[in-house]
Amino acid sequence: MKNISTLIIVVLAYTNLYSQIPNTKDQIAATILTLPEELQEGAKVFGYNESGTLVVLKEGTNDMVCIADDPNKDGYNAACYHSDLEAFMARGRELKAQGKSSGEVTEIRETEAKNGLLKMPDHPTTLHVCYGSDGKYNSTTGKMENTDLRYVVYIPWATPESTGLPIRPMVPGGPWIMNPGTHRAHIMITPPKKEE
Repeated sequence: MKNISTLIIVVLAYTNLYSQIPNTKDQIAATILTLPEELQEGAKVFGYNESGTLVVLKEGTNDMVCIADDPNKDGYNAACYHSDLEAFMARGRELKAQGKSSGEVTEIRETEAKNGLLKMPDHPTTLHVCYGSDGKYNSTTGKMENTDLRYVVYIPWATPESTGLPIRPMVPGGPWIMNPGTHRAHIMITPPKKEE
């Protein structure tokens, strides 16, 4: 009897995990909405297969790469970025898979970028993020619900002095430079949240 109970629990846990992962079509449709319309169709999309492993769901024909929301994490968070950021992003995924903390990932990538082992873009490159604690994709309407957008323009090694940007937003949603002087230096643009 105990073995049957254990088997039922395992099956239910697996079924619950499987049911949390959206189908490939919906993952792609939801994720590319993070991008401007003219960049959506050609984007490469990473998403999750039935076992929860990050895999390529769709090859791309332009310079944009997207990562679908991780169904095993709370809230909604999908990101799309220029392919010139792929070395930086892939290295982060690799280090996290090794069990490194966020601080360790930052420190390792900073050292590798300074030593030329991690190639960072030599021109501004944008990361688009669609997020929301209750965010979800409505497959009937083809639209996101309860989400907002934010933009991160990577400008490695830039500073307030080299850009004229403030170190904090001067108005709600205004641009500012985050992590100045590092490989992760970027312009942060977080538009005010949509009114419900």
